[in-house]
Amino acid sequence: MSESRAEGVADAAAAVASATGVAGNWRKVTGVAGAAIGVIAAGAAAGVAIERMTVGRGMRRKARLALDSTGPYGALRGTPGRAYGDDGTELYYEVDEVEAEAGVAPRRRRLFGRKAPAPVTVVFSHGYCLSQDSWHFQRAALRGVVRTVHWDQRSHGRSGRGAAQVQDGAPVTIDQLGRDLEAVIDAAVPEGPIVLVGHSMGGMTMMALAAQCPELIRDRVVAVALVGTSSGKLGEVNFGLPVAGVNAVRRVLPGVLRALGQQAELVEKGRRAVADLFAGIIKRYSFASRDIDPAVARFAERMIEGTPIDVVAEFYPAFTDHDKTEALAHFAELPVLVLAGLKDLVTPSEHSEAIADLLPDAELVLVPDAGHLVMLEHPEVVTDRLADLLTRAGAVPAGATVGGYGSTSGTAPPG
Repeated sequence: MSESRAEGVADAAAAVASATGVAGNWRKVTGVAGAAIGVIAAGAAAGVAIERMTVGRGMRRKARLALDSTGPYGALRGTPGRAYGDDGTELYYEVDEVEAEAGVAPRRRRLFGRKAPAPVTVVFSHGYCLSQDSWHFQRAALRGVVRTVHWDQRSHGRSGRGAAQVQDGAPVTIDQLGRDLEAVIDAAVPEGPIVLVGHSMGGMTMMALAAQCPELIRDRVVAVALVGTSSGKLGEVNFGLPVAGVNAVRRVLPGVLRALGQQAELVEKGRRAVADLFAGIIKRYSFASRDIDPAVARFAERMIEGTPIDVVAEFYPAFTDHDKTEALAHFAELPVLVLAGLKDLVTPSEHSEAIADLLPDAELVLVPDAGHLVMLEHPEVVTDRLADLLTRAGAVPAGATVGGYGSTSGTAPPG
């Protein structure tokens, strides 16, 4: 380890120790504390050391502003709607309807006097510290081809803060997220077949739905896609850290998160103050490619930055408790896509392989040179396999054209 890396680790350790001490030390540690929260927000753990920045802060700030103003990512919008969780939490979703080809009237069907059957709807669920916009490329590719629903999980994106968490101090559970997904389906997809697509926490949400509503899966779900997710044992993930570092992080992290969550306003200032360090950590734990488009990297950073520290703290313990291995049996008779990045440090590809082992008829796709945000890093692969799944499930005609998903390499224009 270089001298600068060693100094960085020592500084971070000292800051974490101070963060759990007296309140008077908060202003001294908010910078590095904010960086630690950046690690968690990217789905990683504290203790990551990166080289000190050498480019002027003003220049980096101007670059971020330029990327924010020119990046098209996350700009797609649909017809808005709202559902409500069983505790009253407002859940925001958007619907993209199928568009008839210009100048061509849709074929009329008469089935013994009944209306045409409801179209297949693809419901996308996003991951931890992200939003529905994380499916930007897939949404752009499928727009007009198939009916889609994109929703923000509670306390994320445009959805409301979890009512049970704010009013009663109740912990967030994956089971609660499963009930939220059921509420969104009831509101946005009251009839017709469904394809469920979930990334990371979104895949876990789908597993919770299956455990709670097996009849919904049996009667209405026609295909499932699980991207970069896990059915359990997330407490064993090492985030690419040495064993000693992982053990230390596991011991102190819950307490540090609780302490930081209680000083949300101060920590948010700290996160802004160390935006450059934050960006480096996000890139390390989100992507594996060296030539990722800077605008895509900045887009991911903005989504994660938008997750308040108290929300980060509320959700984190739920992943250690998550175990929905038995729920996977409800997907066994369906076309299933299991996809992951081979270099995912957050939910390692071994977790996807374990899911595929329990679903022997599933298609398992491991994407080389891909990290946790594989749908942003290699959208062409994810969209291609998703389009194939939709075709196999009868959600889109075999002759439908799915395109326009672009590339995220640093040399390609945004698509």
